[in-house]
Amino acid sequence: MTADPLVASGRARAPARRRRGLLRVFLPTGLYTRSLLIVILPMLLLQAILAIVFMERHWQQTTERLSRTVARDIAALITLRRNAPDAAVRSLIDRTAQKDLQTSIEALPPDPLPVQDKSPLFFILEDALSGALREAIPYPFWVDARSVRRQIEIRVRFDDEVLSFRMPMSRAYASNWHIFLVWMMVASLILIVVSILFLRNQIRPIQHLARAAEDLGRGREVPDFRPRGAKEVRQATMAFFAMRDRIARQIEQRTAMLAGVSHDLKTVLTRLRLQTALLPEGPETDDMNADIAEMERMLEGYLAFARGDAGEPPRETDAQDLLREIVAGIARTGLKPELAYRGPSVITARPDALKRAIVNLVTNAARFGKTIRVEGRHENGRFTVTVDDDGPGIPAEKHEDVFRPFLRLDASRNLDHPGSGLGLTIARDIARGHGGDIELSKSPLGGLRAVLHIPA
Repeated sequence: MTADPLVASGRARAPARRRRGLLRVFLPTGLYTRSLLIVILPMLLLQAILAIVFMERHWQQTTERLSRTVARDIAALITLRRNAPDAAVRSLIDRTAQKDLQTSIEALPPDPLPVQDKSPLFFILEDALSGALREAIPYPFWVDARSVRRQIEIRVRFDDEVLSFRMPMSRAYASNWHIFLVWMMVASLILIVVSILFLRNQIRPIQHLARAAEDLGRGREVPDFRPRGAKEVRQATMAFFAMRDRIARQIEQRTAMLAGVSHDLKTVLTRLRLQTALLPEGPETDDMNADIAEMERMLEGYLAFARGDAGEPPRETDAQDLLREIVAGIARTGLKPELAYRGPSVITARPDALKRAIVNLVTNAARFGKTIRVEGRHENGRFTVTVDDDGPGIPAEKHEDVFRPFLRLDASRNLDHPGSGLGLTIARDIARGHGGDIELSKSPLGGLRAVLHIPA
C-alpha cells in the first residue's frame, strides 16, 4: 500500500513543530529580552570556546614545557649528586638546588615507591610531568601534586636510596591561567552592560509606539508622542500617524454623514407622526404610531452602532453609582434586579458609552428573563460587570454569532420582541474600544451570562 505523501510530510514536520513549541515555551516573549539573548548568547559561546581552546592548547602546552624543564633539572641534579665524590659535594649540590632552582633534595631509605594515583584535578599536571620525567631519567619515579598545597614532590628510586625532590608547583604548572579568564569575564561584563544600555535605547521607541497604538485603540489622546529611534522605527511611527489621521477623518466623515441622515429621516418620521395625529383615532392609527415608534427605535440603534463611543474622552467615573442608576432604570419596568459590587468605585472610562454597553446587556437580560443578577467587580486593574438571567439562553455554538450586526436568533430569542439586533454588537464594540471585551457563557440561573471586562 502506497503511503500518502501529505501524511508522510505531515509526520516529518511534526518533530519540527514540537521543537518550535518547546522554544516558544522556554524563550522569552519580549523583544528587549530576545534582543539581549541574540547579543549575549553568541558572546558567551565565543568566550566559552576561547576558554576551552586556551585550557586545551595554551595551558597544556605551557605546562608541558615547564614539566620538561623540571625533568631536565632533576636529571642534572641526579647525575651530579650520584657522581659526587663525597658528602661535602653532595651538600653543596643540595644547597645550590635549593637556592637557584627552588628545589629541596632529601635522601630517603630505599623503600618501594607509592602507587601512582591519577586524580582528575591534577591529571594534566601529573601526566605531563610524568611523561617528561620518563624521557629524562631511566629510573623509577613517583609524582605527587596534591599532598602538600602548591608543592610538587618527585621521588626517584635507586638501588641504595630514594631521592625526594620538592619544589613549588609554579615551576611545572601554568599558574597564571586565571588572569586570562578574569580578563574575559571583565570584558564580557563590559560588553553586556554596553549592549543593555544600547538595546534599551533602541527598544524604548518601539515600546512607546506600542503604547501609543494601544491608547489609540482605547480612544485616548497621545499628545507627547513623536518619531524617534532608528530609521525603521521612525518610518513605523510616521505610518502610525498617517493611520491615526485616516481613522480620525473617516470617523469625522461618518459622523457628519450620519448626522445628515438622522436629520432627514427624523424629519420624515415627524411628518408621519403629525399626519397620523390628524387622523381619527382607531386601531389603524395605533398600529401606525407603533410602527413609527419602532422605526425611531431602530434608527436610534443604527445611529448608536455607527457612532460608537467616538468623541467622548475617558474620565474618572463612579462605577458603583453607574450600576445603581442602570438597575434602578430596569426596576421601573417591574423587575427587581439584584446588584452586588466589590472593589473601589472609581474607574477611568467613557461613562456614557460604558453605560450604553451595560444598559444593552441588562436590557437584553430583562427582555428574556424574569430574574436578573448584576455584579460589578474592580480588582487588579480591571473592571468587570457580570449580568446573569434565567431566560432561555443561547446555544454555546452561537455565542459568537450573536455579536454580528442585525443577527437575531429564532430559536432562543423571540422575534416578537422589539429591537434591531444591534444591542450586543454595540456593547462589544464599546468594550473593545476601551481595550476589553464581552464574553457569553451559561448562567448559574439557567439562562445567559454576559461578562464585560475593561482595563480600569
